[in-house]
Amino acid sequence: MGKAPKSTKKGEGNGVSEAAAKAAPTSQLPPAAAAPAPGQQPSMKILGQYLKDLSFENPHAPQSISLQGQPEINIAVNVNAKPMSQASDFEVELHLDAKARHQGKVVFAAEMLYAGVFRLENIPQEALHPIVLIECPRMLFPFARQILADATRSGGFPPLMLDPIDFASMYQRRMAEQQKTQAQV
Repeated sequence: MGKAPKSTKKGEGNGVSEAAAKAAPTSQLPPAAAAPAPGQQPSMKILGQYLKDLSFENPHAPQSISLQGQPEINIAVNVNAKPMSQASDFEVELHLDAKARHQGKVVFAAEMLYAGVFRLENIPQEALHPIVLIECPRMLFPFARQILADATRSGGFPPLMLDPIDFASMYQRRMAEQQKTQAQV
């Protein structure tokens, strides 16, 4: 086994490649989550979290296991959210896509969809959208990161340990893109 793969992500600050977070439009968030009742504290609970989809490909095994040098790794991250049947519940999906290339060939490709169901109660309407698309994926990320590290290690490579993701920055970029698109219409 060679050295740990070097993670390069396109787009953000330190050479990191993140796809823009796919934000659930505000119109999908229920109006029932308006202002909290006086005396009631806002709360966020994780009702469940689960792996929805996992794919790992090692197309050039066993030759890919003994690489000379470090592969270039590109990571794409997307966040989706949708309301559930109960107005205060939301399913939040964290999609991670990692591709390692060495000398123009794909060394490994991993794609994962990790999700959770969150119950948000007594949250002001203006705070609901950012909480769903920033705080919820932030809570899911460590679990998804571990699954991806385990998958790459089981594929014969050093574990791919993703750096923390700035979901607030992703959210702000996505909202800016949506405002720009709406202004052009």
